[in-house]
Amino acid sequence: MTDPTTIAHRYIELWNERTAGRRRELLSESWTTDASYVDPLMKGDGRDGIEALIAGVQQRFPDFRFKLIGEPDGYGDHIRFSWGLGPDGADSPIKGTDFAVLKDGRISRVTGFLDQVPTGA
Repeated sequence: MTDPTTIAHRYIELWNERTAGRRRELLSESWTTDASYVDPLMKGDGRDGIEALIAGVQQRFPDFRFKLIGEPDGYGDHIRFSWGLGPDGADSPIKGTDFAVLKDGRISRVTGFLDQVPTGA
């Protein structure tokens, strides 16, 4: 699987999943065992580390959800997409762009950039 749109939608689904068991299933389906995630605020290694990051973001922003902004794109094993994090039905106060590298059709590495973060977030 290397379709940027499908991968980005599954990525967003993972970050919005509130059930830990289902998050682990989604990670197992779409991420390599040695996957890594890094952005300016946090870093996680392996599926367990990434799952813990997602749980932490959900705890910090319990009423917020992720959504895609624009269309994902990519070439070869590289994918780029932008996202927003905020309450349903409102403009996202937090926005970012992530770059993913695939290995055998699964996410191997993600480097995230924060494009918009309000003071105190």
